[in-house]
Amino acid sequence: SARFWEDRYARGGNSGSGSFGALAHGKAAFLNSFVRTHSVQALIWLRCGDGNQLSLADYPSYIGLDVSKMAVMLCQRRFSDDPRKSFYLYDGECFVDHAGLFTADLALSLDVIYHLVEDDVFDRYMAHSFSASRRYVVIYGTNSTMGDKVSHVRHRCFSPWVEENYPQWQLTQIAQGPGFEPPRADFYKRKSASDLATS
Repeated sequence: SARFWEDRYARGGNSGSGSFGALAHGKAAFLNSFVRTHSVQALIWLRCGDGNQLSLADYPSYIGLDVSKMAVMLCQRRFSDDPRKSFYLYDGECFVDHAGLFTADLALSLDVIYHLVEDDVFDRYMAHSFSASRRYVVIYGTNSTMGDKVSHVRHRCFSPWVEENYPQWQLTQIAQGPGFEPPRADFYKRKSASDLATS
């Protein structure tokens, strides 16, 4: 899956239709409201893409990581004058952050999970995403298994994985996503048990 995206960006492609138009604006409206309502000061997004979705965001502090060097370079150029945003190359096999250097109030996953066609890549990505959050994890995805005709898409029912591997993260909200055409994706918000205890 990493090679697919590097090749796509190198050919002048982008993060996909979900990062443009009504879908992008709908996601931005939900997330900007979420950040304000929950006083999120820092956000991290693994596999953040080319930055078009981010251009609609209003976040106090942001860290974006992606498996594609070209995507990271696109983001670096696009947001070169914004000191609130930082970008890094992400290699799941070589990413070990015991010191918690890459952590934030909110870990975000938008249109990522159904592009993780390899099981080991999915497992690492999910573990890294939950380990990167201090308070909230928001996943925008289909959360169901269904067929697809393209090789870079594999829909997954990810909730059972979270419940088995990170039971301390409680599902507190499912919000309808902005799309209406199948396959539809929704927002799944999870909150850490420690944060629930203090709220």
